[in-house]
Amino acid sequence: MLEVRDLIKAGKTTALILTGGIEENGPYLTTGKHNNVLRAMGDPIARALGNALIAPIVTLEPGNPERVRMPGAVLLSPDTFKAVVSDMAVSLKTQGFKHIVLLGDNGGNVRPLGEVAEALNTKWKAAGIDARAYSIPEYYNYGEVEQFEQSALGIHEKMEGLHDDYYISAIIAVHDPNGVRMPERMKAGKFAINGVSLAPIEKTVENGRKIIAFRTEKTVTAIKKAMDAAKSAP
Repeated sequence: MLEVRDLIKAGKTTALILTGGIEENGPYLTTGKHNNVLRAMGDPIARALGNALIAPIVTLEPGNPERVRMPGAVLLSPDTFKAVVSDMAVSLKTQGFKHIVLLGDNGGNVRPLGEVAEALNTKWKAAGIDARAYSIPEYYNYGEVEQFEQSALGIHEKMEGLHDDYYISAIIAVHDPNGVRMPERMKAGKFAINGVSLAPIEKTVENGRKIIAFRTEKTVTAIKKAMDAAKSAP
């Protein structure tokens, strides 16, 4: 608590709210795939911004709890998800953060985050509150990531129809190889995804770091652009 207090006073007035999910993520990944990705992505984004701290990850995603398709998935209703993110943002604003950045690693999170940011900004502006929320859809750029891994890393995946990709596994491996079930898959002879081997793990981790750096640059650029646009807005 004292560290957060002092960091805010020292100018770290940007807070990152990272949202992931618990869902079916292919047969070889933990159900917390998106949360593991965020644990790898949050730190470099905050450090690149220079004045940011990371709030606790929102580990559950929006959806219909009555329509859970796969074992292991846990969903929040869309209204509950937005209420959780909104309350977190208000909590951060109240303690002194001026810029609340909302990032969604799950495709279903992007639109609700935009709605939360819009609602908060309307309310805060009307009340004369010196704080702003930013939804950054550019963070969810897996299409660009796929192009990056082809052009920069020379990796070409042949989709197997599984809810997994080499680039996702590579990012997770940077955080924790157990997130991709490395020992179990090596024992079963299935340490590959979409026709691309994940062995040696050191090479996969190296590629994961490059992908993280690519996504970090794209995200930080988008955040700074959003903040500059907010400064010039009436």
